[in-house]
Amino acid sequence: MNLITVQRKTKKEKRFTQKMGMFTAKVVYIRKTFLSIPFKTLHKYRETYYGEIKDCEHCKLSA
Repeated sequence: MNLITVQRKTKKEKRFTQKMGMFTAKVVYIRKTFLSIPFKTLHKYRETYYGEIKDCEHCKLSA
């Protein structure tokens, strides 16, 4: 049994960019877990409308 695992989870989030404004994106979180409890986010990225994969640093969470 592994104590530390890596899990991938997809969520829909509302995001905001200067060019597009408000939009809903699928965001994938890659997290390290210890006994199924997440403790560190390794990477997060989103899929665009056209199928491109982009880092989440370029857009902000909307309020």
